[in-house]
Amino acid sequence: MTTRPQGASLTAFELLLDIDRRCRLLVADQPFDDSPLQDWSGIGFRIGGQWFVAPMGEVAEVLREPRSSRVPGVRPWVVGVANLRGRLLPVMDLSTFLGLGPVAAGKQRRVMVLDHDDLFVGLLVDEVLGLQHFPLGSLQLAPPQPLLRSAARFVQGHFPGEPDVPGERTWAIFSPFTLAQAPGFIDVAL
Repeated sequence: MTTRPQGASLTAFELLLDIDRRCRLLVADQPFDDSPLQDWSGIGFRIGGQWFVAPMGEVAEVLREPRSSRVPGVRPWVVGVANLRGRLLPVMDLSTFLGLGPVAAGKQRRVMVLDHDDLFVGLLVDEVLGLQHFPLGSLQLAPPQPLLRSAARFVQGHFPGEPDVPGERTWAIFSPFTLAQAPGFIDVAL
């Protein structure tokens, strides 16, 4: 180890090493918690009046509705094709696909990007409410009631809201991966 003259400053790397050493000393005194996670997390979104949550690993990203170009000869739920960082992103109106009519115009509209196997597609929804966390013990495997009938085959359970708490919602667990495998979803040609 080299000795440094009195008053000489540390290099940036030496400062980082010192910060790392001090952080490790602070953490060493903390109790270790190896209990499994007790929360389930997903991306909350709304279609019409129904609240859904998609599992974290099934949504690659969420973005504002990109400008897209219409594609002739496709099903009504295909909004168009957008350029997302040099990659073509087909944008599908999830509400129209489910038979509810087009997503309402507004600033809250968002696109949830699904990047699964060979499928890269954006799902246009009314609103994305960000990351939602639920106690794993509250998971109900049955679909919630009421539920959009056309969405039932993509729903894998729900997290019920507290009936005594104003504004509490029931969240249906919507699987974009199941949607991607549904016959007819990617068969968009007329």
